[in-house]
Amino acid sequence: MAGYKPSVISLTKRQGHTFGFYLRVEHGEEGHLIRCLEMGGPAELAGMKDGGRILRVNGTFVDELSHSEVVDMVRNSGPTVTFHILDEASYVQAKAQEVNLSNPQSTPVANGVSKQDLKPKLCYLVKSSSGYGFSLRSEKSEPGLFMTEVMQGSVADRAGVNVKDRLLEVNGESVEGATHEQVVEKIKLSGGSIMFLLVDEETDRQYQNKKIGAWLATAKHLPHQPRITDITKGPDGYGFVLKEDVNQKFHFLRDIDRGSPAERAGVKEMDRLVAVDGKEVEECNHGQVVDMIRQSGNKCCFLVVDKATDQMYKQGKVSPMLFLEETAGDSSSPPSYTEALNLPAPVRLSTPVQAKEEELKPKLCRMEKTPAGYGFHLNGIVGVSGQFIKDVVSGGAADRAGLQEDDMVVEVNGENVEQSSHDEVVALIRSSGSSLEMLLANNNDQLKAKGVSITRLLLEETSYAQVHTADTPEEEEKHEEKARPESPPEQERERAKSSSSQDSIDERL
Repeated sequence: MAGYKPSVISLTKRQGHTFGFYLRVEHGEEGHLIRCLEMGGPAELAGMKDGGRILRVNGTFVDELSHSEVVDMVRNSGPTVTFHILDEASYVQAKAQEVNLSNPQSTPVANGVSKQDLKPKLCYLVKSSSGYGFSLRSEKSEPGLFMTEVMQGSVADRAGVNVKDRLLEVNGESVEGATHEQVVEKIKLSGGSIMFLLVDEETDRQYQNKKIGAWLATAKHLPHQPRITDITKGPDGYGFVLKEDVNQKFHFLRDIDRGSPAERAGVKEMDRLVAVDGKEVEECNHGQVVDMIRQSGNKCCFLVVDKATDQMYKQGKVSPMLFLEETAGDSSSPPSYTEALNLPAPVRLSTPVQAKEEELKPKLCRMEKTPAGYGFHLNGIVGVSGQFIKDVVSGGAADRAGLQEDDMVVEVNGENVEQSSHDEVVALIRSSGSSLEMLLANNNDQLKAKGVSITRLLLEETSYAQVHTADTPEEEEKHEEKARPESPPEQERERAKSSSSQDSIDERL
């Protein structure tokens, strides 16, 4: 299937929010599946579809990695991450035809638009116990050094290195004209990580007789990416302190105030400020940078890098501005989450204003346990505060009481559990006897964004769900498969598994 076209989708999430989808592996299905898209969330707005398979995360091929490895890659990406995604039908067909998905023969597309620009690529490799997983070859009849024997699933393969790629730079230094032995020595002296500038055959032909350097490269294969943050000033300012490294003229963001505009925009302690409103600040002094921020008015855009990203770019002797320039020049890139919220809404059936306001209210759900239990599971995500409702059994006590998938649990029998652990909430539910009362929040993110504390004071009589008592428990037993909310085993909770079923593993992202 030489003509398959993975899409390239970049997602940006706000502080404390998710990307709006679940990453799953399922019994009998190959690949990392996209499931449970949140309506109006970043993933849905950017064009993700249910059943699609994630092939790459920030340029790294992940199709053959474990679920937990891919989850970690996404989490470690910060508020912005780029995915290569293949639709379900194409993925199944590619697997049936044994297509090498790590080395596609067709040019990927971004939101359906073909990416025609051919660019050299920066690839960052961190050595594993088995090495980098590639070999170098040189031929007297052909100038240059070329990649060969790139092992499938190796460090090199996951970093975007392909067979026949020509090596132009090692750690920012040109190796064109260097001997095979000299380049091998450079690689050995690099230590545990290395940055390559590579060019494939087609790109090499396009730039024939032209100077090729990192300034022309794509940074999309790099595992760490700079972050573009839009910050709107609050009553007390932006909520950070700007510090300058006088020796290097680097500017760092320090003392991030909790709940400040800077924190909500995703700024982290000791992020290095690279640019303000698209203008690089490396050669500016402290006063000049402060003036640039003040001249932005009440809103400014920062390009920042954390320590790992900064070190990686420095190793390749390339400026993080490359990322900004590439992002600005990519007209087919999907909008950020903030931009997407301002786009015309997708065509859907209109919802009355009253109904929209009702959705923002919490709901109090009361239910009586049946012989088959309550009929739902409780899902706790590692690294994310809060417990969420999952696997609501159709027709069960929870379903009839008004519980819905992804409802956030605020209270259990009058006790606030927003900061409680998974085990603590499960224990409360189990100790409740034959009846259970839960305060739940649907569209919780919107309430939090409005600065509203979720309490029973927000309830009105119309928002109460009725108590349902099982009149025909024998019949209900046929429908309800789960006796009660279960706490998954320790090793499963570490992977943030959302249910006790062994047929799937999923992760809310």
